[in-house]
Amino acid sequence: MDVLELIIQQVKHYVDDFGVPVGDQVIPLKVIALLGTGFFLTLRLGFVQVRHLSHGFAIASGRYDKPDEPGDVSHFQALTTALSATVGIGNIAGAAWAIHYGGPGALFWMWMTALLGAATKFSEVTLAQKYRDVTPETHKHEGTIAGGPMYYIERGMGPQWRWMAIFFAVALGFTAFITGNAVQANTLADTMESNFGVPNVITGLVAATVVAAVILGGITRIGRVTGILAPAMASVYVLGAMVIIVMNAGEVLPAFALILREAFNPSAGVAGTGIGVLLVTLNWGVNRGLFSNEAGQGSAPIAHAAAKTDEPVSEGAVALVEPFIDTIVIVTMTCLVIIITGVYDDRVPSQLTLAGGDLTYVTEGADGSLTETDAPDAIRVEDGRQPTGAGVAAFAWHDVSVERFFVDPAQTEPFDGVIDPANGLARSNDGTSYTVLYGNAPEGGAPLTQLAFQRGLAPLGGWGGWIVVLSVILFAVSTAIAWSYYGDRCAAYLFGGRAVLPYRLVYVGMVFLGTILAPAAAWDLGDIALGIVILPNLLALVVLSGETRALMKSYFERRPWSTGRRG
Repeated sequence: MDVLELIIQQVKHYVDDFGVPVGDQVIPLKVIALLGTGFFLTLRLGFVQVRHLSHGFAIASGRYDKPDEPGDVSHFQALTTALSATVGIGNIAGAAWAIHYGGPGALFWMWMTALLGAATKFSEVTLAQKYRDVTPETHKHEGTIAGGPMYYIERGMGPQWRWMAIFFAVALGFTAFITGNAVQANTLADTMESNFGVPNVITGLVAATVVAAVILGGITRIGRVTGILAPAMASVYVLGAMVIIVMNAGEVLPAFALILREAFNPSAGVAGTGIGVLLVTLNWGVNRGLFSNEAGQGSAPIAHAAAKTDEPVSEGAVALVEPFIDTIVIVTMTCLVIIITGVYDDRVPSQLTLAGGDLTYVTEGADGSLTETDAPDAIRVEDGRQPTGAGVAAFAWHDVSVERFFVDPAQTEPFDGVIDPANGLARSNDGTSYTVLYGNAPEGGAPLTQLAFQRGLAPLGGWGGWIVVLSVILFAVSTAIAWSYYGDRCAAYLFGGRAVLPYRLVYVGMVFLGTILAPAAAWDLGDIALGIVILPNLLALVVLSGETRALMKSYFERRPWSTGRRG
């Protein structure tokens, strides 16, 4: 583990451990803030996500569009831009990691995050529309609209809160580089390397070129591209998942029963972190739920602020559609496929790199739970087996200790010797040195979802996994494209329109850099960024909830969509 990864892990542990202690566990502050704010807004707005979801679908369909209203994109394009940012790697890799660490019950808490988060998203989008900045277009790439939490914090809460608006803009600008960019590029590079042997550098150069070609054209071009990409990629992915679910229809009800049982009485994720600990399962569900639908993060309202409308609540209603499509439909399908096919707790033949990759070292607790630890000085392996037990540091892949090591891919010749973590080598008793060994290990992230699709569609041929490969490529690129707009609106707020083009150029560079980060480091950085950026936004949503409620009440009493077909 290099110095950067060590620093990232230490910061992440601090962020995760900052919260309310319950027994010997801690409920992280971000979990309390997200679920608490969503619950408060759900009550304050009278379950708006249930009562007006159908209205959101009607507006998104374009039924009430008026092209002459102020804005840069249509309701549908604003929705697809936001969905391109949310329907991405979080749905494929993030959902799989939640099951890997938190067990099947994590899906229930992703549902709760989406249900309560829909009210949160309605609030932030409505306020973003009301307090957006509409200016004459000076340069095509800048657009005419700027909106988001930084604007409703300053304009809604008052100038004395400008410091918090600035803090949010800085934090989200950084989050765009990591969550919306580096994590996407990292997963894309990992997929291309593992499936096609494409070096990360090549993937980074190609991805950066594609992203640059789109984002340098501004929100209008972004809206056109995502308006095509988002529906296409979601349709292919959902169709593949639906075929697997239908083919295994008899396993669906038992899968749901397992999810509900494990949500409140978890046995374990395959990584052993959720053994009997509800808070671990809940935390993974909320974390990955947020990464999936972004409710409360303050990112999506930046895209929705650009929609052509003079009725803020109409776009708030459109935002209700996002968590439904993103989490209730797509994430649920991902997790169901992983659970139904049984791959979530399987160990599969794997190449184990001894210096990096998905290598960690874990120690086993008295209850069987696994905790990441520092690398030992050496690990003596006999007949392919390493020492295990309470307090013993063991070689792990995806945070799960490897049961037996082999020197050949066919796993016919067990390894005997010493693993040297400091030098990333394994030295056999006959003096041979190895930089890789082989063994059975669990998959995680996108490869786990890929394995589930491959196994689930095996009766129809060996092409199932390629659906996930294609989806990862499209999701990663489209997410990076959409997030560039979020970041450049933050740059425009902080430094003016002249900062937009330089920000986009740096953003393109980050696409390349993201491909060479270690996967664990990229995800940890994303979690750190998410844990920080949500707090000022959620505070503003609570403070301004009375105004949101008044806007909602007025809109649905006036029914402007039924007179003059206005959105």
